[in-house]
Amino acid sequence: MCWAVASVAAPLPAYQKVKDRYQASDVLVLDRTEQLLERVRTDFQGRRGDWISLGDISVALQRAVIQSEDQRFYTHEGVDWRAIVAAGWGNVFHQQHRGASTLTMQLLGFIDHEYRRGPNGRGIGQKIDQARQALVMEESWTKPQILEAYLNLAAFRGELIGVDALARVLFQKHPSGLNGREAAIAAVLLRGPNASLPVLRQRSCALLADMGMADECQGLDDFLYQVLKRRSAPRVDTPSLAPHFARLAVGQLEAAPVPGQALPTSLDASLQRFALQRVGSRLKALGMENVRDAAVVVMDNETGQVLAYVGSSGERSTAAQVDHARALRQAGSALKPFLYAQALEEERLTAVSLLDDRPLNLPTGNGLYIPQNYDKRFSGWVSVRTALASSLNIPAVRVLLMVTPDGFARRLVQLGLPLDQSGDFYGYSLALGSADVTLLSLTNAYRVLANSGRYSVPQYFADRRATPKWQQIMSPAAAWIVGNILSDRQARARTFGLDSPLSTLFWTAVKTGTSKDMRDNWCVGWSQRYTVGVWVGNSGGGSMQDVSGVSGAGPIWHDIMSHLHRSEQSAQPPMPSGVASAMVDFQDDMEPSRQDFFIGDSAMRHVALAEHSDVQEHSRPRILSPVSGTILALDPDIPIDKQRVLLKAGKTDRPDGLTWRLGSEVLGYGREVAWTPRPGRHRIQLLDEDGTVLDEVRLESR
Repeated sequence: MCWAVASVAAPLPAYQKVKDRYQASDVLVLDRTEQLLERVRTDFQGRRGDWISLGDISVALQRAVIQSEDQRFYTHEGVDWRAIVAAGWGNVFHQQHRGASTLTMQLLGFIDHEYRRGPNGRGIGQKIDQARQALVMEESWTKPQILEAYLNLAAFRGELIGVDALARVLFQKHPSGLNGREAAIAAVLLRGPNASLPVLRQRSCALLADMGMADECQGLDDFLYQVLKRRSAPRVDTPSLAPHFARLAVGQLEAAPVPGQALPTSLDASLQRFALQRVGSRLKALGMENVRDAAVVVMDNETGQVLAYVGSSGERSTAAQVDHARALRQAGSALKPFLYAQALEEERLTAVSLLDDRPLNLPTGNGLYIPQNYDKRFSGWVSVRTALASSLNIPAVRVLLMVTPDGFARRLVQLGLPLDQSGDFYGYSLALGSADVTLLSLTNAYRVLANSGRYSVPQYFADRRATPKWQQIMSPAAAWIVGNILSDRQARARTFGLDSPLSTLFWTAVKTGTSKDMRDNWCVGWSQRYTVGVWVGNSGGGSMQDVSGVSGAGPIWHDIMSHLHRSEQSAQPPMPSGVASAMVDFQDDMEPSRQDFFIGDSAMRHVALAEHSDVQEHSRPRILSPVSGTILALDPDIPIDKQRVLLKAGKTDRPDGLTWRLGSEVLGYGREVAWTPRPGRHRIQLLDEDGTVLDEVRLESR
């Protein structure tokens, strides 16, 4: 008998085993309730979708495949002897190259490499063994099982394998919805996956005629062209709620991801949908202000689990694939809470200490650093509570002078912020957020304030048994007082008013930030249970038009925080040990009397300026501007005689007796003199009416 030449083959796997070992080419990223969030492709050898049951596959496709590949599929027992005889006759006497493999025989090649067709075809022994195994398969597999497995394992076009990938990519519909024309195209792709468009058209039209649908050949060229253009298109009707988070989560796996694996994460699909909706709605409202991108991170305070993660605004974004939640952006005033917490912890300041919000000129190695407030106004003496809550810039720089840039930079690194330079590199501007951070790291740093100064890394998976590994970064007392200040609606009223998106009906502490030239704005804050961070800007770094943290990121933050607490209350955490309270009043009613909070024994009941704070007003006048060490840059496009520098002295009872002198040259008289600078190094002196030098500054003009 002819079977004697066949080799002994390995036992055939059962249908269920073949189905169970099937793997999609994607990792299925799920939310905490196992809803599908996203598919992340990890196998690039082929593009496979899900295994589709035969009942969910278009009857038109089943009919077309059987008509094209195996017309007697339901009547033969695995081998079509009539087709073999016809193929042999045609090959020998008519030089036709016809195949006679049934769907069952082809399926063997899909599940066992031994039966796959090689570059030189199959040998006689392989063909005989394949036929014998096909007969064996038909004894243990049903016809529907064979057809179902065939349609799920067959290669259709390019990298597309299986009916799910075929239908959702090429035809942009579910496999159950394929019509006669689409089914005919799919069937001829099985015979020639890489055939040219004219060949596919000819074969499709012939198959349509065999199926009694010849009229579908009209317009087939254009239809085929459009279909084949989609071979790399995204899958249709596939959830895409968190593409950036999904890639982040897959990248966090300790072992290499397994294609087809289901990966439960910490995300909440319902909250994620709400965050996406609010981002789209709020950015639409800002459409005329050149705002195209946004990102959101929501975290659980206690566990550190990420509950929502919006990496971009999607279609509105000019770089939708960029994960803006992990992109480095200038932090602006969003870093100030950590600066004040450090100064409070080191007991350099209390919440009622007075800071001078007046012009400040600081010499640096690159010239003069002159910080400005957001509204270009000055408030004079203000308390730490007012300075932080109202986000005043000049007081923050004065606090940094106490803490030092290097000391502050080390604290920020402890908080998990990605600073890659020392504090000296950033200089005094670090107080105003000149360092680049990510929204994810900044939101997690605010969690430290929410958790009494304790730090832990973010968690991306829904393992409720995982316990955060805490590290105490700052004192609970300092963290609590900063939270109390940032929740104080009255204290922030100077800058933000009493009614703003920062105000909620429940307890929250919140801070905004806006980077230079309004390129980025932030709003980050926490409630008793959640921390929410929002970034708004443009992926290309373009400036927004008069959009600050309170008008750009603030409304999104308010929407999400309100949604989280729609049926849940939030109360201020209890005051920790080491914090004392006292009723405080201020000299000359500089600020209203209030109950405030102190660390240790630093409590006080009356706040007044030190006696020497106004000494300058009554002593001999000094040069207020320019500051010694100033470097002046002359504009070559403006005539020299049109460029002036204002020389300004302090108050005096005899302003007429003041003289300004450059070397032996008298520049003018009085408290203020306009001077035309010349290139070079200069020493400018201020003299009284007796010719005594009261003060001098050295500067350079370039």
